[in-house]
Amino acid sequence: MKCPVEKLSLNKRLALITLLLGIIALFIGNPNNKNTIKVNAKELALSTIKDQDKISVLQLAEWIIEGRSDFTLVDLRNEKLFNKYSIPSAVNIPVENLLDSDLMRNEKILLFGDDDITSAQAWFILKSANYKNVYILKGGLNEWKDKILYPKLSENATAEEKNNFEKVKQISLHFGGTPQIVSGTTTNVIQNVQTPSAPKIVQPPAGNLKNVPKKKREGC
Repeated sequence: MKCPVEKLSLNKRLALITLLLGIIALFIGNPNNKNTIKVNAKELALSTIKDQDKISVLQLAEWIIEGRSDFTLVDLRNEKLFNKYSIPSAVNIPVENLLDSDLMRNEKILLFGDDDITSAQAWFILKSANYKNVYILKGGLNEWKDKILYPKLSENATAEEKNNFEKVKQISLHFGGTPQIVSGTTTNVIQNVQTPSAPKIVQPPAGNLKNVPKKKREGC
């Protein structure tokens, strides 16, 4: 028998988490603790994650390839998982350390965990602490692996799906992924002949933000 929460859509579960976190923030917390956040009830009612607050994994992959540096990509998982694998250019800041980090309120922040649940919690914490430009990576690391590292194309794909796969295939190979063409029970793996080794992942020091370039001070 499924839990009633499991029957809810992802957006409804995210909204529920946001509401619960807001209630917790209202009734729990030491006002002398800098990690305490204040929640405006009206803002809370409006603080549901909208589509414009989400970035797709394909869009992120294109940003990284373009070398964009106008955002900070934050891996919310623990240090052990981060060291095992993370998305290139990500820094590791577990949820419990967010408000103690060097993240600035005027910078663009993109959050991800294994899925959207952890990202939603972190999104709420930062938005409640008056961070303005906070986004979540839609589907998190799981979707990054499914759509970027190991994309699949069915042998019965339409012409449009094949065209889209060609683009994703090049992106996947860029990140050391292995695109796959599925034919019945057989899976044919496409490999970059110039980089036949395992996926190469650039991993900055876990949890160490001291090497992050100093950012422009916010406010007056």
